[in-house]
Amino acid sequence: MEINDGEEEEFEFSRNYFLAKEIAGSSKKSTRKISDINVVDEQELRAAAANIEPKHEKEINYLVNSYKRLYPKWAFELRCGFGLLMYGFGSKKVLIEDFASTALTEYSVVVINGYLQSINLKQVIIALAEIWWDDLKTKRRTSSGVSSKVQQPFNSRSMDDLLAFLHESDVEENDSFVCVVVHNIDGPGLRDSESQQYLAQLASCSHIRIVASVDNVNAPLLWDKKMVHTQFNWCWYHIPTFAPYNVEGTFFPLILAHSSTAQSAKTAAIVLQSLTPNAQSVFKILAEYQLSHPDEEGMPVDDLYTIARERFLVSSQVTLNSHLTEFKDHELVKTRRHSDGQDCLHIPLAADALEKLLSEINQ
Repeated sequence: MEINDGEEEEFEFSRNYFLAKEIAGSSKKSTRKISDINVVDEQELRAAAANIEPKHEKEINYLVNSYKRLYPKWAFELRCGFGLLMYGFGSKKVLIEDFASTALTEYSVVVINGYLQSINLKQVIIALAEIWWDDLKTKRRTSSGVSSKVQQPFNSRSMDDLLAFLHESDVEENDSFVCVVVHNIDGPGLRDSESQQYLAQLASCSHIRIVASVDNVNAPLLWDKKMVHTQFNWCWYHIPTFAPYNVEGTFFPLILAHSSTAQSAKTAAIVLQSLTPNAQSVFKILAEYQLSHPDEEGMPVDDLYTIARERFLVSSQVTLNSHLTEFKDHELVKTRRHSDGQDCLHIPLAADALEKLLSEINQ
């Protein structure tokens, strides 16, 4: 039987395929690893990126000025009870803060930086309640000359009580509100469902208005129909600024760079600042132990509890466990098994980075 050219070519292709597989299987495997790649230091890479000359400045300035002409419209929509959601390529931080400082001068403004890795949302809402209470006292004193009654401390209130206070305060003017600016409402510190629910409830309070930005294309998936149309009540604005994410990018590691000592310490310090003073003090005990015992696998949990209790930082093992859970959630502390079977706590930072971190949180 004769074989035509097409069949012969197909046979040759198949034969070469199996020969290549056989050769590949018999050869030695490469010992190279991704960690062997020699990449630039993160600080050097950021410095080089900062020196990149901007392009199309004239066109970008014209574009930004066209957005600034919308300031009166945006302020009017806030007074009407809407929220403003800005999206589009480029950092919107400078533009939104310029809007708040020029068009909202008669209102109190609170800024939330959603691009941070961790945010204590309850502390933000406590601050809002205190600001609104001060505004109420000023209005009542101005209108009647009588000072307001003493209010229960907001620190001791639950989230539901704080939101109810912001919603039900007896002020007749609908035009009176506190503006909350949220940079990157889709950021890592606010991306969880619980934070978004609290923000939606906050936005629905009668004396709160929200101006927010998003940069993730999947950001709308954070909300359901009720949150978008009833609670946030968004007015969507496409405002690409083409501005670099200089501030927002500071808190994200660069893919093609080694994390330097300063950067690692800085990131950990930002996380620790969001925790309670007692939690920070417990972390300091662990850090100081690790620096003074560099050859050990970590600090035994029982030893940490004993020292923390002596310094009145914790009252029980349950309290210590809650602090340790926070540390582990933020990847500040890892657990190791000691040779005698005991659990030990270890901070995954080099000694120089740990010293840098202690100096940061002691300032």
